[in-house]
Amino acid sequence: MFIQTEETPNPATLKFLPGRTVMVSGTAEFKSEEDAAAGSPLAAALFEVDGVTTVFLANEFISVSKRDDKEWYLMKPAVLGVIMEHFVAGKPILSEGSAEVAEAEVRPEDEEVVSQIKELLDTRVRPAVSMDGGDIVFHGYEDGVVTLTMQGACAGCPSSTATLKMGIENMLRHYIPEVREVRAAGGMGDYY
Repeated sequence: MFIQTEETPNPATLKFLPGRTVMVSGTAEFKSEEDAAAGSPLAAALFEVDGVTTVFLANEFISVSKRDDKEWYLMKPAVLGVIMEHFVAGKPILSEGSAEVAEAEVRPEDEEVVSQIKELLDTRVRPAVSMDGGDIVFHGYEDGVVTLTMQGACAGCPSSTATLKMGIENMLRHYIPEVREVRAAGGMGDYY
């Protein structure tokens, strides 16, 4: 088995491409050993590598983020070994009964706008952030404000604020006049 690695715009995150399907549909992000233990045998095994802080699983890749005090040249062989062993052994990626993140309720009068937002995110934003080792998750729309979360390599990336505010917000406002603002989920005004 040959696993390719790619750098991402986030220096703390590497993208690992095992050359086979990781997630059949959707994505999953694990930010702690506890979350990983409950949701993914692969993520749990990756958290056993000293320095791993986040594991993001997508269709064709796995993004792994590290602590600032660790170096990739020391961690990369261990991460590659865990991924290879997992796939060669044929272990499951997700645990039985892993739950998906639920979206907020959409008001009937907002359904058309939300549909347009999701279409633009799926066709114009998601492919770009996926190439960088991440994903974007729609959480809700209310009174002109779109709430999103950046995941994988995009969470914590130095350019994620610019991506949200100058890229995604400007695009959504251009195509959908009802959109006034894009915010990161969490409500604290933080742009990962």
